Amino acid sequence: MTLLIISPDYASHLLPLATLGTAWRDAGERVVVATGPATAAIVESFGFERVNLQLGKGSNPGVIRAEDQPKGEDDALRGFFDATRQGMIATLAFQAEARLSDLMWEPVRVAREVLAVVAAVRPDSIIVDHLAFSARLALVAGGVAYADVVLGHPTALPVGDEVYGYPPEWPRAFTPGDDELEALRELCVRVSESFTAEWNAALAELAPHLPPSRSAFEEHGELLLLNYPAELSPPERTALLPTHEFLGSAVRDEPADPEVEAWLAASDEPFVYVSFGSFLSVRSDVLTRVARALEQLGLRVALATGSADDLPELPPHWLVRGFLPQVTLLKRAAAAVTHGGNNSVTEAATFGVPLVVLPFSTDQFAGAAAIERSGWGVALAPNTATVDELAAAIAAVLGGPRGPLAASLQNTPGRDRAYRAATVRD
Repeated sequence: MTLLIISPDYASHLLPLATLGTAWRDAGERVVVATGPATAAIVESFGFERVNLQLGKGSNPGVIRAEDQPKGEDDALRGFFDATRQGMIATLAFQAEARLSDLMWEPVRVAREVLAVVAAVRPDSIIVDHLAFSARLALVAGGVAYADVVLGHPTALPVGDEVYGYPPEWPRAFTPGDDELEALRELCVRVSESFTAEWNAALAELAPHLPPSRSAFEEHGELLLLNYPAELSPPERTALLPTHEFLGSAVRDEPADPEVEAWLAASDEPFVYVSFGSFLSVRSDVLTRVARALEQLGLRVALATGSADDLPELPPHWLVRGFLPQVTLLKRAAAAVTHGGNNSVTEAATFGVPLVVLPFSTDQFAGAAAIERSGWGVALAPNTATVDELAAAIAAVLGGPRGPLAASLQNTPGRDRAYRAATVRD
């Protein structure tokens, strides 16, 4: 039996997908990953086979810098970072405008490459990143069944009257005006229409016998796998989802890191884990305020600096590195400060770690709102939160959650839920 995993060339996407694949690997099945060269080392670390498949122009092996991206992608990334400094509406509008011209990269050519990979590998099961639109288009055109993995917040697949790119909810710290919201929604509707037209044009070339899509952002696989805890999804929204399985989280096993293990063993004092992920760590101005708040509280800290390169001098007893083993540290952390990426949120939930969330973009706003609504943490606006406000929020969540959600996620890991859901259908 063979599982094919199709992933963009981004570590933040491949790591959870590969973690799901370990259930097939441990059952003695062959696992093949179709992705680009930047994440080849990650594929190798899981013991999987790799076939080359480039789904987009950009890549991210773990920490992303604009200067490392291809020409054009570098300026787009800088534009995105600049938009985050202006706030929620500006960022979401920038991302929507970018989708108008770059929704799918060479979809017909890429789709044909995907179908060639499928023909060569001859998988019994396929799991695909939901955001790998060209790959999913290929499978639709080829009549190939697949499991669709939503790695972000569930709102990445719009339901009901939701519009892709327009958050259905956001934290109380964000107060956009009605005019701004109306303009953003109208833009997102235009983008959705443009994307659907692009999808249908490619589909007509690949499979002219198939009917066009009514709304391409609402397309999904036969089985929908949501890398998110069901307990954090509003029941009224869950009821609108197609056939699905909430995975809870995709927590990976990490190799031992002697430096980290020594730091953990050096003190029993509680510590706070801080990471803004591979992209948004570039916002060193916000990281600096977070660091000052933690210094003010006198707390022990493990801080992943990512692509930030102008942070102030930090206390010598802190654990500070460009990249840190997040799962290892969240198992022991008393709290975490995060941008609200779905990996960070779901991994923290697995270990019952309360959060201070500073969302910058995309589905991070909806995710932060869910954390706030559920009492799992506090959400603040990253551009305006002061050192004192950050310190108060961190102090407020200390000693927080743990509890039944963490127990549920640990007792039935996401990889096992995915394997059960996919193999039952097979």
